[in-house]
This record gives sequence, structure tokens and C-alpha cells, in this order.
Amino acid sequence: MPLADTLLSLTPSPPLLLCLVLVISLVESLALVGLLVPGVVLITTAASLAGHQDIALAWLLGAAFIGAILGDGISFSLGFKHREQVTQRWPLSQHPEWLGRGARFFERYGIWSVFIGRFVGPVRPIIPLVAGMMRMPPRTFIWANITSAALWAPAYTLPGYLLGRTWQHHLNLPPGLETALLLLAAIIILLAVIFSWGRHQATRHGRLYRMIAGSIRRLPLLRRSWLAMSQTGDVPLASLLLLVLALGSLSGWTLLVIAHDTPLELDLFVQRLVISLQSDFSYIVGNVFAQIGDTLGIIAITLPWAAWMLIGKRWDALLHWCGAFAGVAVLNILGKALFGRARPDTPDYLTGSFSYPSAHTSTAVVLFGLAAAFIAAEMPRQKRFWAYWMALALALPMALSRLVVGVHWFSDLVGGALLGLIVCALTFLHWQQQPRPPLRPCPWLLLSITSLVLISARVGFLPPV
Repeated sequence: MPLADTLLSLTPSPPLLLCLVLVISLVESLALVGLLVPGVVLITTAASLAGHQDIALAWLLGAAFIGAILGDGISFSLGFKHREQVTQRWPLSQHPEWLGRGARFFERYGIWSVFIGRFVGPVRPIIPLVAGMMRMPPRTFIWANITSAALWAPAYTLPGYLLGRTWQHHLNLPPGLETALLLLAAIIILLAVIFSWGRHQATRHGRLYRMIAGSIRRLPLLRRSWLAMSQTGDVPLASLLLLVLALGSLSGWTLLVIAHDTPLELDLFVQRLVISLQSDFSYIVGNVFAQIGDTLGIIAITLPWAAWMLIGKRWDALLHWCGAFAGVAVLNILGKALFGRARPDTPDYLTGSFSYPSAHTSTAVVLFGLAAAFIAAEMPRQKRFWAYWMALALALPMALSRLVVGVHWFSDLVGGALLGLIVCALTFLHWQQQPRPPLRPCPWLLLSITSLVLISARVGFLPPV
């Protein structure tokens, strides 16, 4: 069975899809759990599938409406009946600031907080719990719960439903490819969530960190090295785990690639998918991102920041950045020469260049991954995940542009991304070996505008390299 048909067969039946919408709506509104689940993305995806299957809109809205009411109702009941126990349980025991944020919101808006809070992302899963703990009258809560759910259900499901009803006609996708797109998006989101959650677990406040620290301190051979590393603050467990996982994954993935004399089946499938989505507009956008990610583009982006570090005499930061870019460049050259994998298409400016790993992808991961790591180190702990989400949002289109212009296989991008993560981990591990002064204050707005001007000039006036 072709891969596209297999993916299509995985699409839930209408009754199961309605149950899925109900469960997603419930979980997205459930106390604390909703903070850990990308509910908006999931409900949009499920609604899109419902629209594609022509499920009656009333059934879809009803499922979302009931799930939203149940989720907030359970949260309110937990806060109302188990006030003390809830605050002593994970994750509130580890994140009291979540409860504080919800309490401040509740005190500001009073009985309207339940109605308003359903539409405010950071406090949505907290407000019903806080309302119960604050002993809001149940009748008042029920009124706010039902009326807000009646507005929330169409607001969150109709866009996805409309997309599902129209995408086949307007995008003219071959059967099964829309399911593959959803699956790819779900995988990307899942990996981002896992990475964001894993970074917290690998810091001093995370369970994983405490578990590993407790185990190592019982082993005389490892206790001394652990204590030596921890003298400067947190042991860089996140960077160490990233290095180990990325190195192991790159080794296994490279073995899989070189074991095939021809492109992987996954490569061919993704290539067909990209061709089916190809248009003049997508090709132009792909070329723009490809130029942003080439050598001249990276120089244009980083030049203002390098000048700022040079003027500020932050030689340590500048040398780490230069070392990271030099290291990933050398590793890409060696990898391409060693594996000698042919490209799907080789334009004149890439004559003599091989495919694996993707230098654009690895360089983009180093650029935005290291930037996220340095920025996150200067941010409050509870907000650091935003830096990594932004890095993913910037690096992803630069990597995918290589598929759009047809010069890389999908497996080249995976290898390049893993190589970039290895360089990021090694660079940040070296940076964390000793205490360093913060990089702020930084004129980030001026530097960002300067980078944007330079990258615009690069795209507009210089040929691809």
C-alpha cells in the first residue's frame, strides 16, 4: 500500500473524530493540563479533518461545546473541593507562579474572569481552578462557563472547519497528501513541546535534574566531577543530553542514509509532496529563504551583532560564535566529501557540491539555536521556552526552502539539523564552563533593523552562492 494511502487510512471515522474533538476541548480547558497541551493547534487540526469529511457543523460545535464545559467544570470542582491538596501537587508545587498569575487575573476581573479567561491563553486552564479555590458561587460559575463555551466553540473550530472544506479544491492536493501535511505539522509541534519540556526538566528545578544529581552523588567515581561542574551554577545537563542524543541520532541516521545507494522512500515521498504543492509563489519564497540561509545571507544577519560584540570587547562571546560557524562549516565540507551523495537537482552555482548533510539547515540551526540559548540565559526561567519556539519558527523555513528549490533530499535536512544541534551543544557546553557576565544591555532593536536591511540588500542585489 502506498504511503499516502496508509496515511489516509489513519484518518479517524466521523464518530471517533467527534469524540476526539470533545476530548481535546476538555483537555485544553482542564486545570494545568491545558498549559502543557497545544490545544489550539490540535482543535484546529481535528476541525479541519471534520470539515474535509463533511461532518455536520452542528455535531462538531456540539462536541467542542460539551468538552469545553466539562473541562472547566472539572477544574472548578477540583479547586472548590480540594483546595489545599491541589497546591501541594505537581505541577503547582513546582510552579506557584502559575497560581499567582491566575489569582491576580481573578482579583482584577472578578466574576467575569471565567468568561474572559477562556480566551486568554496564559491563564485559560488556571482560571476555573482559581475560581473554585476562591469559592465563586457555583451558579455564577455555571453561567459563565456555559456562555463562554458557547462563544469559544465556534471561534476555535470554525477556522479549521473552513480550511478542511476548502483545501482540497483550492490547493488541488493529491489524495492522502493533506493527511501527510497534518502528520508532519503534528510531529514538528510534538518535538518542539518535548524539547521545551525537556529543557525545564534538565535544569536545577526539574525532576530529571534532581533524579540524576541524586544518583551521581551516590557514586564516588562521578561525585567529584559533578561537584566541580556545579560550582558555577547548574550542571549543564540540558546541553549534555542534547549532545548525546543528537550525536547518537546523527550516527544512526547517517548509517541509514549511506546504506541506500538511492534516495530513501521517505525522500521520494516528500519530493512528490513538495512538487504537488509547487507554485510560482512558493518557488520565489523558497529562493528568498535559500538566499537568506547561504553564506552571504548569514554574514548579513550576523555582521551587526558581531560588530556590537567587537565594540563592547565581548571577545569570549564573539570567539564562541565564530568557532561555532567555523566548526559547522568544516563538518559540512568533510561530510559532503566523505559521503558524496548526489543532489536531486544541481544548478550551475552548486556544480561539484554534494547533498548530505544540508549546510543551509545545519548553519540555520547553529545561528538560531545558539541565539535562542544565549537569549534564554538572560530571560526569566518560566519564559525561556519562547526563545526556542522562535528559533524553530525561523530555522524551519530556511531548511524547507532547500526542498522547494529542489537541491536537497529530506534526509539531508534531517542530517543537517542534527549536525547543527551537535555544534550548538558543544559551543554552549564550552561557554558554560565558567561564570560569564551577562551580554545585556543590548541594543537589540537597532541591531535587528540593521540585520534586516543588510539581508534585504543581499536578497535584492546579490546572486545565490
